[in-house]
Amino acid sequence: MAARTRVADEHEVSAEVVSTVFHGVRVSDVMAVLVVEPVDGVLRVSWGNEKALALLGYGLPDLRALSFDVLLPSLTTAELKLLLRRERAVRMSLPVRCASGAVVECVVSTVPAAAGRRWSVRLVSTANETERALRATADAHERRFSTLTERSPVPTLLSEQGMRLAHVNDAFCALVGVQAEQLLGTGWMTTVHPDDLDGVVGQVVRVLDGEEAEARARLVRDDGTERTTVIRFSHLFTPGVGAGFVGTIEDVTERLAFEARLAHQAHHDPLTGLPNRTLLAEHVTDRFAPGGGRLACIFLDLDDFKVVNDSLGHAAGDQLLVEVAHRLTATVRPGDLVARFGGDEFVVVCQDVGQDDAVALAERVGEALRVPMTLGGVDVRPTASVGVTVQTGEHVEAEELIRDCDIAMYQAKAGGKGRVTVLDQQARAAARDKLRLVADLRDAIERRDIRCVYQPIFSTADGQAVAVETLARWQHPERGAISPATFVPLAEESGLVSGLGLLVLDETCRQLAAWDAQLGEAAPGRANVNVSALQLDGNLPGHVQSALDRHALQPHRLSIELTESALMKDPASARAVLQQLRELGVQVSIDDFGTGYSSLAYLRHLPLDCLKVDRSFVAELADGHAEITSAIIALAGSLGLCTVAEGVETLEQAEELTRLGATYLQGFSLAAPLSAADAATWFAEAHEPG
Repeated sequence: MAARTRVADEHEVSAEVVSTVFHGVRVSDVMAVLVVEPVDGVLRVSWGNEKALALLGYGLPDLRALSFDVLLPSLTTAELKLLLRRERAVRMSLPVRCASGAVVECVVSTVPAAAGRRWSVRLVSTANETERALRATADAHERRFSTLTERSPVPTLLSEQGMRLAHVNDAFCALVGVQAEQLLGTGWMTTVHPDDLDGVVGQVVRVLDGEEAEARARLVRDDGTERTTVIRFSHLFTPGVGAGFVGTIEDVTERLAFEARLAHQAHHDPLTGLPNRTLLAEHVTDRFAPGGGRLACIFLDLDDFKVVNDSLGHAAGDQLLVEVAHRLTATVRPGDLVARFGGDEFVVVCQDVGQDDAVALAERVGEALRVPMTLGGVDVRPTASVGVTVQTGEHVEAEELIRDCDIAMYQAKAGGKGRVTVLDQQARAAARDKLRLVADLRDAIERRDIRCVYQPIFSTADGQAVAVETLARWQHPERGAISPATFVPLAEESGLVSGLGLLVLDETCRQLAAWDAQLGEAAPGRANVNVSALQLDGNLPGHVQSALDRHALQPHRLSIELTESALMKDPASARAVLQQLRELGVQVSIDDFGTGYSSLAYLRHLPLDCLKVDRSFVAELADGHAEITSAIIALAGSLGLCTVAEGVETLEQAEELTRLGATYLQGFSLAAPLSAADAATWFAEAHEPG
């Protein structure tokens, strides 16, 4: 076609106008056609064919001089925008004003050009009354349908017969970035990703047979980007036409991306991007075959990582962890998993390797880590303690493999920094025995199977028992008596000490109240309760107050004993907690005084009531060495504190301690620890006159 052509008034028009005309004519069978476009912000008729000029009674120059809205007197500005849509063709029954001023009832159809800046407008006169009535009814139905679908935010497709679309709404056009006329018929199928098209067609076939179905499909936009959608099809039957469907589309692209991010975050470490402990466990479980397999774990713990954090800051520590993750990933084999187990611990999982290969890989990892790196302007050469475990027939569950690898790492760390250690079976047996004991201890605390015994404490002033110290005891159902020297540290290591301490505190208060009811004035005046360093925090005063309130005890009936080393870990924090205890009215004592290398200058600032002289110093009295004991008793006296000498084993020790000025004595030579019932009998008898 020539770039220029002649029309009604012999004027030349551009190729763009011709393209616009033929774009409209291509989808229309009417001949009265106008072209409308904005000129200086005003919608004007830029061209009209002979039938349009004859229908309206205008010459083209006169028509061009008019604003387009003059031809449509019944439309408001908003309605005119609905007629001239950029997304789709629109049809309305409207009165059209002619040059004579007369109004002609017409069906006005508008089709946007592909570029969206021009519209072809087709005019069909409906002078016949019957035709006007039928047209009005059809238009009313179409307007209702348009209200329900075209402006709906849910992308919608409508087929009245087979695969061919009869209608598509604006939301779907916006979703794929294509005008409605390009989608009608089978054009919509070109927007479905080729790999998903067969699945969509198969679901449509099911729906045409009367079923309902849905399909997940990627839709390809006009700019080439993809949107993941769920298309839900419902059966539609039109009398006289046949079976079709209604399809509604849900764009799930952002939701799937969000879910993928959540899944990644749930299974990956946010700092290094490595798989986390959860994904590690899943990975090992999926590949673990009981009784066999060549699965190996390498467990790494960075040496002196705390030094980096403390000296160079946490940012440098994070940088070190990220670099270690990078080096590990670059060193292992392509199929191996590298995970951050937590803190400064990493795990490598290998398949189809024996012990020698696993050790060789661990050594390569160690060499890669030792390459110097700069942190905060300081050259650092990272090293790690590495444990290696290869699956054997003794591994019944996947978690046992990782647990054994952890044990091997601790063996390596105990042997010195930068070592690679293969799991020692004896250490494995000991570690597993310890785990079983921890589980048993947890059960014993929960069932309150930890019992308390009470050792009397005597006043040197009159030799009378004035208090007791509560001592925890554990009788294991299979192992017999477990020493406090074993189970208390175990509780501290395994996070059970808080539960153990609260149990002993509550039982002590309960027993004091029971003795009060049973013995009256003969009941012990006070009970001393040991508290672990791990319990020395802001929660301790509240726990003590709750126990006192629960058993209706006065605060002076309780003395809290803390080790000297516990106080010296964080003296400022300890002082605040002790002050709160003192404000409750509870006494506070330092246990094992003289063994913790505390600052004597700081000691006078602590809110204390008593110092307990450690049994090791009391034992020295038998050899004639009373210097330390004498000094502690004198120091306590100068600070206004009382003293309790513990571990008194002989009458001679008791007499010497009394001579040195000790306030209270405690030991087996005076009274052994007693059960609650035996203590009640003992105190009752001690209170009897004569």
